[in-house]
Amino acid sequence: MDLMIPDSGLLFWMLIAFGILFFILARFGWPLITGVVERRNERIAKALSDAAAARQLLATLKLQEEKILQQSRDEQTKLVEQTEALRIKLTDQARKAALEESRIILEKAKEQIQQEKEAVMQELKFYVASLSVEVAEKVLRQKLDTDSRQLELINRLVDESLKPRA
Repeated sequence: MDLMIPDSGLLFWMLIAFGILFFILARFGWPLITGVVERRNERIAKALSDAAAARQLLATLKLQEEKILQQSRDEQTKLVEQTEALRIKLTDQARKAALEESRIILEKAKEQIQQEKEAVMQELKFYVASLSVEVAEKVLRQKLDTDSRQLELINRLVDESLKPRA
């Protein structure tokens, strides 16, 4: 059992060695170790705060992304509506222009028909006048016995001139 119990001299030198070691560690080691631990704690705290800031920034960016997507959808909808309105407007303008053009063409056609009708009427008047002159000429050339025969001839010639020619 003597081996288990240390000698008093050995105990004395162990206490002195322990005290010197404790003094050196307390003086130089502990501040260094606690400084390293504190710096590590600060780095960890900074990393955690940076991660929280990054999470917050990510959430903000996600909200901004959704806002931008919604704005782009709204703009797309607005552009589609504007395009549809423009298409309807252009279609209406084209329809109105076509109606106006057809009205103008119709008016010109009516005017041309009226002019042709007047020309035909002038030609008809000229034809009737020339027929009248021919009838009068034939009447004057013919020698008739009585006035009644003359009237018959005039009536027959007028009737002939009024009948359309085939």
